[in-house]
Amino acid sequence: MTGTKQEFRGLKGLKKQRRIQVIVLSFVALGVATGLIGYAMRDGINFYRAPTEVVEKPPLPDEVFRIGGLVEAGSLKRGEGTTVSFTVTDTNKSVPVEFTGVLPDLFAEGQGMIALGQMRGNVFVAQEVLAKHDETYMPKEVMESLKEQGVYRDPVAKPGS
Repeated sequence: MTGTKQEFRGLKGLKKQRRIQVIVLSFVALGVATGLIGYAMRDGINFYRAPTEVVEKPPLPDEVFRIGGLVEAGSLKRGEGTTVSFTVTDTNKSVPVEFTGVLPDLFAEGQGMIALGQMRGNVFVAQEVLAKHDETYMPKEVMESLKEQGVYRDPVAKPGS
């Protein structure tokens, strides 16, 4: 009978060891899966930056990010073909932008916009430009940046309120 008790204890210890192995293996698999997802998404995540952030803390070379703010009045210049240049500002700092392509219909000076691209020297070279889609809309990131600067004006609010 003592042989069966020892076999039972050995079997119990084996179950415990197997359970620990399964738990450790599960954590390793979870870590590998998380790492692979992060690696796969590294190019798909584009951080938003206001012009002040870009000027004060320049991005890494070849880093793709989004910049947003207001198109500075008097800065829109049309080049050859579909190339345009303009300046985006958060009323504190400004960054020159170059874009080759068709601008959205509602793109205009003094209006909110967001562009995706990267810095080349001191110029932001945009791959894509997005503009507001109606009279009251402003991209959330742009609105928050302007509120931080203390210059946001609610387009729906009545003057003097």
